[in-house]
Amino acid sequence: MTTATAVTAPPPTPTPSRIGGVLRLHTVAWPLLVAWPVGILAVSFAICWTIYFLVQNEEGEGFTGAVTALLGFVVAFYLQAMNQSFPFALGLGVTRREFHRATVIMAVGQSAVFALVLQALSAIETATGGWGVHMRMFGLARYLTDSRIVELLSLFAILLATTGISMLAGAIYQRWRTTGLLAAGVALFGGLGLAAIGITWARWWPEIGSWFADSPRAVPMVALPLVIAAAALAGSWVGLRRATP
Repeated sequence: MTTATAVTAPPPTPTPSRIGGVLRLHTVAWPLLVAWPVGILAVSFAICWTIYFLVQNEEGEGFTGAVTALLGFVVAFYLQAMNQSFPFALGLGVTRREFHRATVIMAVGQSAVFALVLQALSAIETATGGWGVHMRMFGLARYLTDSRIVELLSLFAILLATTGISMLAGAIYQRWRTTGLLAAGVALFGGLGLAAIGITWARWWPEIGSWFADSPRAVPMVALPLVIAAAALAGSWVGLRRATP
């Protein structure tokens, strides 16, 4: 008597052609991916430069955080990718694994390109004395480090962490809809609140401040955002693998 043994097929391996197809699908939204971020940075720069030119600032380098508007478009693009491109890609026969892997590749590439551009603008800003008007818009990391390498890696890590958090939020919405998103928000802020209460009760704030001040700059500026990015990207896959459009 022969006993048949059921053989479980291994999960399908993501194919390069389909991953490339998802990447091309993402580039359809190129205005949100490239044009709008560049446009808002250009407008912000023009406004800030004109103000500093008119006030004739000579006492020291002025600060403007207008470059952080770029993060808003990063958030918008990846929320759109997870909530609109994802259902469309599944309808075309793309697997969840392929979509997630392609989106992570897009996130890493976009973060690297934006970091290189911002680093170049920061270098020009330094060389020109704040664009000739003592204005600092792009070199925000220079407040914390003199290392160009740490500055570049910090830009990349922060952009990737922002991307990962956006993908995680989109995956939570796809999996559990508004209820899940609100529950995650409450859990996050509740956890941070409890942590703040515990740290205050234990009087650990000076030690935490000392750790940030005394650690090598690459630890809080690069390693910590990269850890957050890795955790968020992993969490986005956990949510996306069982999500239904």
